[in-house]
Amino acid sequence: MQFRHGKAGVERKLQLQELEELCLDACENTRIYKEKTKAFHNNFILRKQFDVGQKVLLYNSRLKLMPGKLRSRWIGPFEVSNIFSYGAVEIKSFDTGKTFKVNGHRLKPFLSGDTTENFVDVTLARPPQSSNG
Repeated sequence: MQFRHGKAGVERKLQLQELEELCLDACENTRIYKEKTKAFHNNFILRKQFDVGQKVLLYNSRLKLMPGKLRSRWIGPFEVSNIFSYGAVEIKSFDTGKTFKVNGHRLKPFLSGDTTENFVDVTLARPPQSSNG
């Protein structure tokens, strides 16, 4: 009788060890999955790089009192006058000529230029009707 209890105790300890190993493997697989998905998503993040003299738009985060969903939150254009370390950018307003520092995350490049020259006007006509069918 003692032999059965001893063997059952050893078997129980082995089952607990296997369960703990499965749990550790699951944690390791979760960590690997998180690292791979983070690296995958970080590949799609575009790094913003601004140059002195470049035109940019400024995100206006204090526009919440204005009504209208379709109102643009981007104001500008502004001109980059200086670039500081840690993402700070000094911009100059074209309207007033004032310069002020903003966080580089609040800026995006201003794409200027007349794009109407690239459009082609195409008129579509109905195909002729066939009498066969």
